[in-house]
Amino acid sequence: MTDTRSRYRAVTGHQLFWPVAVLVVMLAANTIYRPGFLSVEVNNGHLYGTPIDILRLSAPLILVALGMTVVISTGGIDLSVGSMVAISGATACLYISEQPDQNSLPAVLTGLAMGLGIALVLGAWNGVLVAVIGIQPIIATLILMVAGRGLAQLITEGQIITINSGPYRAIGLGHVLTLPLAILIALAAALLVAAFTRWTALGMIIESVGGNAEASRLAGIRSGRVVFLAYVLSAVCAAVAGFMITANVSSADGNAAGLWVELDAILAVVIGGTALAGGRFHLSGTILGALIIQTLTTSVYAMNISPQTALLFKAVVVIAVCLIQAPAFRARITRQRRAAPTSPPTPAREKEEVPA
Repeated sequence: MTDTRSRYRAVTGHQLFWPVAVLVVMLAANTIYRPGFLSVEVNNGHLYGTPIDILRLSAPLILVALGMTVVISTGGIDLSVGSMVAISGATACLYISEQPDQNSLPAVLTGLAMGLGIALVLGAWNGVLVAVIGIQPIIATLILMVAGRGLAQLITEGQIITINSGPYRAIGLGHVLTLPLAILIALAAALLVAAFTRWTALGMIIESVGGNAEASRLAGIRSGRVVFLAYVLSAVCAAVAGFMITANVSSADGNAAGLWVELDAILAVVIGGTALAGGRFHLSGTILGALIIQTLTTSVYAMNISPQTALLFKAVVVIAVCLIQAPAFRARITRQRRAAPTSPPTPAREKEEVPA
């Protein structure tokens, strides 16, 4: 009995157990509600189906959440990623729309380079405010969250920029080896971030800075440089996500593109098991968290839940997921069950002797 309990605790205590369990339950519920939910078919050499759509649509969120994971692991937070999504996408689309031949590959690459360049500048701006000047991360990135949305509106002049570029559209809707290109880009980014943070000493340095920045400094680690690079990486991930989001609709909307994606990214990081206080981070958990959020969004649409209650439904499910995953909450529930009072058995009364 003791061995069974210890194995159960070892399995349920694994970092990825609860995110995987929640994702499996959501997929099973959708399959019961709509039997063809998990069906995948090949059409013109491309894979199509709801699971493929979930992976494709979650690619921008995975990219933003990867950058957010690194920033949070340093003890910071980046609320400006949504504005960076809008700015980078608007910059690329504006340049491409002004070209005589929008299908020209050099023109598309130049637009992408311009969008990525402005994202690097904005990421460096956040890094300087946090790592050099010493402004609290939530305040420093809140500045760009508000001002950046205005900058995106300034780039688009308050209009929706529409483009008709096949190479640019391929970023969000193209296919390579039967799979959507967006999935492959997100996978490549995840492998690249994992290679630098898990196969080198960089990941340990990031976790040490997030765990105790002062101790890291005394140990000889240049924590300011690490924090600066974390915000630059977050900006790069947000820029690529901005290209995907605008490519999906072949247009750039400075007001709506990337709106509230920073909140979904933070939720994905938290669901994945990374603490907001900084320190140890889990990239695989972040990817699972992004898949859970996108699966939840797809489920809301598939179940025809009204838009008025969709956000409330999503919030309730996310809260439930976070509570189920929290070790302290599970431990409290377990203690309450163990401490439930049991009524002692009533002793049988001795028969009184009746005098004859």
